[in-house]
Amino acid sequence: MAKKTSTATRTAQPTRKKFLSRVRANLLKTKSKLESELDSELKAERESNKDEGMDTYDLASEERDREINFILADRERIKAKSIEDALARLDDGSYGICESCGLEIGEERLEALPFTRLCRDCQQDQERVARSQRRMDDDRSTYRKLGSTDADEENS
Repeated sequence: MAKKTSTATRTAQPTRKKFLSRVRANLLKTKSKLESELDSELKAERESNKDEGMDTYDLASEERDREINFILADRERIKAKSIEDALARLDDGSYGICESCGLEIGEERLEALPFTRLCRDCQQDQERVARSQRRMDDDRSTYRKLGSTDADEENS
């Protein structure tokens, strides 16, 4: 029976190496695409008109667009950092290992979220804890409001 396990392990290793190689290529491709998008957005921002001949509504619209672009670019930078971290984990051999429980993360999950750090079960546990914490914070906020008086609110 021990022979079957070692044979299965030997056949699984080349498959895992191929998978990790494919993941690395996809991460590098995604990173390159993100960097080029961020660069082109930065160039477009620099080249855009600087308040020339714009009325108040145009200026407000332009400012709103800048804020939205900033938020989106910030998300893209966070994603790029996550990709960098995943590539570092690939280099040090810890990629695909759940940081919470230490078990191997399923290939399906890694294909869907190539820079994930947690297995599905640990991610669900973390989300459950976060939801209950938000609920507790909301309840505390509601109780504080119910316990305050009009005089308390006027003094605030």
